[in-house]
Amino acid sequence: MIQTMSATIRTLGELRQRHGSQPRTVKEEIRGNLVRKLQAGEQLFPGVIGYEDTVIPQLVNAILSRHNFILLGLRGQAKSRILRSLVDLLDEEIAVIPGCEIHDNPLNPICGACRARVAAEADSLPIAWLPREDRFVEKLATPDVTIADMVGDIDPIKAAQAGLNLADELTMHYGLLPRANRGIFAINELPDLAGKIQVGLFNILQEGDVQIKGYPIRLQLDVMLVFTANPEDYTARGKIITPLKDRIGSEIRTHYPTSRQNGVSITAQEAWLDRPGGVRIEIPDYVREAVEEVAFQARADRKIDKRSGVSQRLPITTLELIVSNAERRALANGEKVAVPRVTDLYAALPSITGKFELEYEGELRGAETVARDLIRSSIGSIFTSVYDGVDTRKVVEWFDLGGSLPLSDNSSADDVIQQTRAVQGLRDLAEKAGIAPGAPAPAVASAIDFVLEGLTAQRKISRNDERGYSAGTEQASRRPQPRREEPAADEDFQLPGRKKKYYN
Repeated sequence: MIQTMSATIRTLGELRQRHGSQPRTVKEEIRGNLVRKLQAGEQLFPGVIGYEDTVIPQLVNAILSRHNFILLGLRGQAKSRILRSLVDLLDEEIAVIPGCEIHDNPLNPICGACRARVAAEADSLPIAWLPREDRFVEKLATPDVTIADMVGDIDPIKAAQAGLNLADELTMHYGLLPRANRGIFAINELPDLAGKIQVGLFNILQEGDVQIKGYPIRLQLDVMLVFTANPEDYTARGKIITPLKDRIGSEIRTHYPTSRQNGVSITAQEAWLDRPGGVRIEIPDYVREAVEEVAFQARADRKIDKRSGVSQRLPITTLELIVSNAERRALANGEKVAVPRVTDLYAALPSITGKFELEYEGELRGAETVARDLIRSSIGSIFTSVYDGVDTRKVVEWFDLGGSLPLSDNSSADDVIQQTRAVQGLRDLAEKAGIAPGAPAPAVASAIDFVLEGLTAQRKISRNDERGYSAGTEQASRRPQPRREEPAADEDFQLPGRKKKYYN
């Protein structure tokens, strides 16, 4: 294995003494390193959560089979992360011929210039070492990509200056694909490539070589090709041409987190939560779960376009905005601890509304209304799971008897605790949300907020736009109503000046 040897091997002769003249292809290299990791029990694809029993086994099988493969999935399903993590399966460094644009192998050069150098300098040819991070080339497919960008073109100026025939491969200007030689070439959103560019990939997938501009210039490239695509586009009726589809070894389907706990773990890993500034951030479990539930609810909502999907970036950016809102409140009130509340989800509407596309029914209602419904439903779902079987009647009855509770998004933790002190049973319910003994006031206020919003989501109490809590609509309708005036039984209407009769 050519690995971490740059300090001891400086010439082609030394390289031959150490490794002979039979270099591995890049797919053999990746396969060999994967086998070693499997035998050692090392973690594969760190940071990829929830794919242990689905995507990763298929991915391992494709690599062991030395396949080029494609990841099919909606946006925000870690496709690009998986492709970039393939770099960890490459050797730490490989020997290359210095100055070669396609990182030619000193033991088996493929370009004319490098073959000439090897023939002229033999074992005294100096070699360079290329780190594995430089062996990954990624390209986002767009309709404006040309065949010259991807494969290469003939440079007539170079030919004129060197006095070369245009058919000489020394006149070639290499594209991205040849520059990925001896590495991994990743194309994101493959169907967005123009048809003629897809045709240009045929030879490299089937024969392992490329041809430039119809001239007899052929390069036997050593490259692993990997792709991503949306399943809606990757069909015969979509924008992928069937012959190219047929030449890709494995199609691997990705998916969104199948459990809320996996989603919570992914969001915690990706969100920026370690904030400088002197305010400590503490996020309750029920807040994390409510954030994740918004994404789960959105993916199941018929008003949201399923073909577009709801990216995992929705809960990630939502949690970041929730933490920022809690941080802003703590800074304004001089608190040393910032604890997000579930009502902070409404402060994250700018993130939520930008992460999904609506069907016709959703467009009629509007993105913000749909998002508010998702938030309310998510809070209710988490509240039901936390308080399953817990009696909440004391708190509800307090509001039924005419109690009201005006609160503000900017209320300090001490103000929330003080204003809710009179609500019978509220503090006891808040403690069941998992508040540790001696918890700081912001944590207590967050739990109180969770109880109030949960009861609101269950329609046991109501809340107006100014954040005032009161009895629910059903309970309010059952209250004793004040005595009201009724017309006499024999009167269809009241004439001016006539006395009204009253019924108690």
